[in-house]
Amino acid sequence: MPKHLLILALLMGLAAGPAPAQSRAVSARGALDAEELNNIGVFKRVSPSVVHITTLSVQRDFFSLRTSEQPRGTGTGFVWDDKGHIVTNFHVIQDGDRATVTLADQSSYPARLVGAFPDRDLAVLRIEAPRDKLPAIQLGSSRELQVGQKVYAIGNPFGLDQTLTTGIVSALNREIESVTRRSIKGAIQTDAAINPGNSGGPLLDSSGRLIGVNTAIYSPSGASAGIGFAIPVDEVNRIVPRLIRDGRFIRPALGVTAGPAQLAQALGAPKGVLLVNVAGKGPAAAAGLRPYSYDRAGRIVPGDVITAVDGQAVADLDDLLSLIETRQIGEKVTLSVWRSGQTRKVVATLGSSD
Repeated sequence: MPKHLLILALLMGLAAGPAPAQSRAVSARGALDAEELNNIGVFKRVSPSVVHITTLSVQRDFFSLRTSEQPRGTGTGFVWDDKGHIVTNFHVIQDGDRATVTLADQSSYPARLVGAFPDRDLAVLRIEAPRDKLPAIQLGSSRELQVGQKVYAIGNPFGLDQTLTTGIVSALNREIESVTRRSIKGAIQTDAAINPGNSGGPLLDSSGRLIGVNTAIYSPSGASAGIGFAIPVDEVNRIVPRLIRDGRFIRPALGVTAGPAQLAQALGAPKGVLLVNVAGKGPAAAAGLRPYSYDRAGRIVPGDVITAVDGQAVADLDDLLSLIETRQIGEKVTLSVWRSGQTRKVVATLGSSD
């Protein structure tokens, strides 16, 4: 080809531009498997019941005396009923002056605190929202759980909205510590990824029913390490209605004060709750219990040690309180009481801690 024609062809090619890039054809995919379909179904059914909680703190400028609201933290919660009650962890809202709840449709509402029980890391908020925006989460039972069954967690990790993670029940009846240092017994351990921001969100079974409230992780880095814990739903279902009714959890009580474990050991008493004080008009006094005391000569007068409640052994005061808290005020309990080497059964009617 003559040189001038070659140059002309090149110029015409440049004017036309490069050939268009061709996308590759998309391959048809197969049907979703049963597990994938269930994952999708659980998320679609339950996510409208899961909320994002943002806490704010009020700060006052020292010089101008003006106040401003600063973001304090975020967490997760879920709709308890169509009256606007929202359940979350106490530690999600404890450092905030006020809270905002964002629903799944991204509408936001100011929330007020209805009640809290820090010993179980639970709190109830309330928002004024239309009932059709408040689908209550379905409840399951934690008594039926088995190690190895599949679980789902929905929450807002690191402030990311509506995240689903999956895993299994790794262990049951774990013991974790609440913000008040009281033990939370019967906790569910799971390997479903739970990160900061997931706190207060639901742990679900494969039917999408609530089986626990995600509350803590064990992690050296602060991120999920495959060891998360949830408060069992049976405990939640026992406490939340009382918080809604009374604004706080009023404990049933025996009217006793316990001595330290070292004292029981020094006195040769068995493991249990050694009484050092019994309220004069309390349930324990009415049942005939008496504390350890001193006579006029300064000698120790043997008193009572509670070793079991309704046949369940108690090793210390925390055990006793945990068992008593599962009962109602006015309910009768049978106490196993040790005194001077002999054990007897005593029936006591629980009073109020107020």
